[in-house]
Amino acid sequence: MGGLLLGGRGRLTSAAHRRKAIELIGEANAAGAGLVSACVEIGICLRTLKRWRRAFVGDGDGKDRRKGSPRLVVHRLSEEERQRILLTCNQPEYASLPPGQIVPALADQGLYIGSESSFYRVLHQARQCHRRGRARLPQEPRSVPRLMADRPNAVSSWDITYLPTTVRGVWLYLYLVVDVWSRKVVAWDVAEAESAEIAADLVQRACLKERYRRPSGFGSRQCQQQPLILHADNGNA
Repeated sequence: MGGLLLGGRGRLTSAAHRRKAIELIGEANAAGAGLVSACVEIGICLRTLKRWRRAFVGDGDGKDRRKGSPRLVVHRLSEEERQRILLTCNQPEYASLPPGQIVPALADQGLYIGSESSFYRVLHQARQCHRRGRARLPQEPRSVPRLMADRPNAVSSWDITYLPTTVRGVWLYLYLVVDVWSRKVVAWDVAEAESAEIAADLVQRACLKERYRRPSGFGSRQCQQQPLILHADNGNA
């Protein structure tokens, strides 16, 4: 086929390349090749070949004169209407709202500038569809802290567990603090209610039992001690 490969870009192909492609396909067809196979070798379809041939009929020069739809769209937005949409979307009360909220808000005031899709189209053409107004830029996800228990009293875990009783519908609450490294039960308590005061008292008793003292200042020896990390599941099972 003479090394001519169009790659399916029929509309961007010059008239000279189209004429050359028609000649090569004609020669291949005369030698016994099918039209479809010859078109595939060049990179076009049979319908494109027929359209190119019609463009060269008579005094045709083979140029593609398709310019899109020539019909007049009555409801097409004018430049004044486009500017009005942009000015409305950039007003302080609408600067941070999407068109899905701006259009109903205007309708409540008895105003109609354009449809929601028109608002989106105008904003997209003006490159204002993303992060308008006070919208924040995308933030990098924060790294999840990872805890490692390599010694006693490095990481402790606490939770509250329901304990069933002999009375149906009545529960007791087990408060438990466990050392993650040794699985040792540091402190526990059973109460009839779930209370933050009971939990705070339990943690304090666990610290006293393990003789843990919070660092008192940057210049003391106690600052060399790593703070006790108390882990909780935040209500997740």
